[in-house]
Amino acid sequence: MVREAGMRVLMTGANGFVGPYVGDALREICGPEIVIAATSKEGGPHPAFGQVEELDVTDTAAVHEALARHRPSHVIHLAAVAAPDAAQANPRNTWRIHVDGALNVANAILDKAPDCWLVNVGSGLVYGENAKTGRPLDESTLLAPIDDYAATKAAADLALGALSFRGLKCVRMRPFNHTGPGQTEAFAVPAFAMQIARIEAGLARPVIRVGNLDARRDFLDARDVANAYARAVLNSNELAPNTIFNLASGLSWRMADILDLLLAQSSAKIVVEQDPLRLRPSDLPCIVGDATRARTLLGWAPEHPFEETLAAVLQDCRARVAHV
Repeated sequence: MVREAGMRVLMTGANGFVGPYVGDALREICGPEIVIAATSKEGGPHPAFGQVEELDVTDTAAVHEALARHRPSHVIHLAAVAAPDAAQANPRNTWRIHVDGALNVANAILDKAPDCWLVNVGSGLVYGENAKTGRPLDESTLLAPIDDYAATKAAADLALGALSFRGLKCVRMRPFNHTGPGQTEAFAVPAFAMQIARIEAGLARPVIRVGNLDARRDFLDARDVANAYARAVLNSNELAPNTIFNLASGLSWRMADILDLLLAQSSAKIVVEQDPLRLRPSDLPCIVGDATRARTLLGWAPEHPFEETLAAVLQDCRARVAHV
């Protein structure tokens, strides 16, 4: 692949968990000369970007101004309500950010930078009810979301697909679960790891509170997900507009086995107790994705063993506890 000259990437939601990983992947895959305009609702200094520009994707005028000023060759749209539980707690806000925000970005591209490619970050949770087949979900699987997080992601995904018929050059990414150092406790893996780290530090009783440990999920390392976004940028001119990519390992991990792997790395004697507040009424028993298309068209494949990812998350959580 020949690197496109003058790549200028505007990233929304750069302050989030995945943003810094995407910055690293862009520099590695697209070349150190790439220009990254990192934006987020709350701007300011950032170790990964130097400076993050303030940009609220629900502010139509601000988004149009940013696109007109930066004239990016690509936009990676990460801005979102990251955690499903937070999305469910304020559905109106979630619809505004996920759907209105995505449409603001897309319409600004059409208006101010029509040659720009949009790499939209959706979610594998859009397949929802269809995960109950137990079979790996590919991009042809019908969308059947079961909560506000997935419904809003699906609505934005479909709206952007429709805009492709008006000329939007869009790549629609559907990542499945991913984790890594820096993720918040709103997600299962760092929630397990932070509880272990606090117990080891003597800051909590030796009891871990958990939700449904029988659920099975397809997990990736955040670096592998970021790698796929960067590859979509690099390969965009060889893709058909409106291409959809699942990002998944094709393997399902039982949550109990993930917890056991984390506990095995600790010498503390820890009791596991189920917490009814952590149980989700709409929890799907198994979600696993098929990422054959990403492997074929992007040359992408997960590179980081999930066991190593878990070890890195636990080490990160220990460091965060030590600095409290």
